[in-house]
Formats: sequence, structure tokens, C-alpha cells
Amino acid sequence: MYVHRYAALWKARCILSGNGVPFGRSVMDTPGGVLFMRIMKNILLLLTLVPTLAPTLARQAPSHKIWDQLLQKHVTTDGKVNYTGFIQNKAELRRYLDLLAANPPENHWKKDEKQAYWINAYNAFTVKLIVDNYPVKSIRALGGKVYKINTPWAKKWIKLGHQVYSLDDIEHGILRKIWKEPRVHFALNCASFSCPRLRNEAYMADKLNVQLDDQAFFFINNKAKNTIYSSKEAQLSKIFSWFKGDFTQKGNLIDFINAYAIVKLDEDAKITPLDYNWDLNE
Repeated sequence: MYVHRYAALWKARCILSGNGVPFGRSVMDTPGGVLFMRIMKNILLLLTLVPTLAPTLARQAPSHKIWDQLLQKHVTTDGKVNYTGFIQNKAELRRYLDLLAANPPENHWKKDEKQAYWINAYNAFTVKLIVDNYPVKSIRALGGKVYKINTPWAKKWIKLGHQVYSLDDIEHGILRKIWKEPRVHFALNCASFSCPRLRNEAYMADKLNVQLDDQAFFFINNKAKNTIYSSKEAQLSKIFSWFKGDFTQKGNLIDFINAYAIVKLDEDAKITPLDYNWDLNE
């Protein structure tokens, strides 16, 4: 249809220019007409390929290699952080944060790519917050005390793409709200002793589920974070109190704990909260 329409336009052009089409010949038989048709066919072919090329041209999830290397270099397997080392490699940290800022998640990314991006972003920007203010005894000293207004987690200072986020936005407005994944609590690190460890490798989409399971297992069985005395009694991190609803979506809290705990708790086990230590995780 489009080819014939443009053929008619070409004929009209020939007539108006005084270069009429010889009697008995099609407008497409003229040298100009043949060239014109070739151009139009190529244009139409390109238009049919655009939908196919679109996913290829779309921005892909960024590599977390820089962050992975920094974590392996400056974080121990049990989550102790060498902030002085991060300060020495501040330029590399900046490179990674700039990479995240230039490549915010897009709709066509897979779920695990999006989750890995936001978890790594939360942890990397938390490290930046400490690095920029080091030495500091606790992350809580870096903000005000007005709940949800001027704490270190409530301040909007993280620019990713065209949006500016707070750490709370990433944790509560994105990770918890969109995916409702309880294990994410064990992946996010708040730079404090009682928080789940900062993993000494970046979260990767192709192994995210395994990494989250490992974080859950390590946190629940770490006696400095949770103390399970016996099947009858345990002191658990306040994380399980603060976000109890996240852990009871598919059962009760004991069910969740027992899915990862080495020592299993009875249904009627006595549970009390463990004091939370906000000292820096170094």
C-alpha cells in the first residue's frame, strides 16, 4: 500500500517538473523511479526491524564488578568493614555510584536484576555515607533524631537517574513494597554491629536467591545477632519485631526462623528481643 502511494507521488513529481513519463511505461520504469523504489523498500524494511531492535537498544543492567571487588578487598566474611580501606579507594567507589546513577532500573529488566541493583545501591551509598563522615562512632550520629524526617535514612540525597532517594525510599518504598521479600532484611546493611553483615561480594541477579538464603542462614545462626538457647527459648534481633509482618506472610515467626535455624524452636518457645548495638560495624 505504502509503495503504491509513494509511486503516485513520484509520478506527480515527474509531471510537475516537466519530466513526464513516456507513453506506455510505468513511472517505476524510469531511472529515478527505480532508485526511488529501492530507497522506499529499504525504509520500510528498517521500520519493520525497529520493534525487534528495541530491546537491544534499551539500557541493560549495569555491572556490579567494581562494587564486588571493593567488598572482597575491604570486608571480611563475617561482615567487618575496613572503612579506611574504602577511603583509600574512594575514587573507585565513586565510579561505581556514578555507574548506578547513570543506569537506573528499566521496566524490561528481570526482577532479580532490579532487586540486585537496589540492594547494592543501598549498601554502597551507606558505605559512602560513613566514608564521607569517618571517623564516626555510629551511623545514627550523622542525622537528626526526628523520626522519618532528618535521620540518616530519611534524608533524600541519593540521585539515581532523574530521581533523588533516601535510604528509606529504597528499603521501604521499593524493595519491601514492590517485592515483599523478607530475606531482603538480611541483605541490607545499616553500618551497625547488630545489623545483618555487609556481604563481602556484590549481589548478582544470576545467584540472588542463593545469596539471600545464605544471608538469612548466617544472620539467624549468628549468636551475636540472635541467641537460640534451646528449642524452648531464644533472644532474637529486634529486626524480627520491627518487621514482623514481613516474616509472617506465609506462616508465623517461628516457622520462618526454623526454616534457617540450626536449633529448631518449639511453637510455644519463649521469644524476647535482643538489645540492638548501633556501634559501627568495623
